[in-house]
Amino acid sequence: MRYCLALDLKDDPALIAEYEKYHEKLRPEIEESIRSAGVTAMEIYRIGNRLFMIMETDESFSFDKKAAMDAANPKVQEWENLMWTYQQALPMAKPGEKWLLLDNIFRL
Repeated sequence: MRYCLALDLKDDPALIAEYEKYHEKLRPEIEESIRSAGVTAMEIYRIGNRLFMIMETDESFSFDKKAAMDAANPKVQEWENLMWTYQQALPMAKPGEKWLLLDNIFRL
């Protein structure tokens, strides 16, 4: 499966640069948590302060499973708290939501 998600960064060039620096070499325990949830490939793109994530997953992946795994992993919680220093919810996000799933409206 392929999923596309969006999130905003705080509109501050210094914070955006720091955020990108953290993603140049992902912490091994974070990469392992992503892969163990069934994510086989992940890319994040940025324009301005808007982020777009493309995730490829195997048949074992589910958002509920990933959320439960993340909640039980202190290293992932530490990472998520750190990343929230740089991130901000999209205007249409509900309280507590971060990355929002995009609807596919066209395919060629």
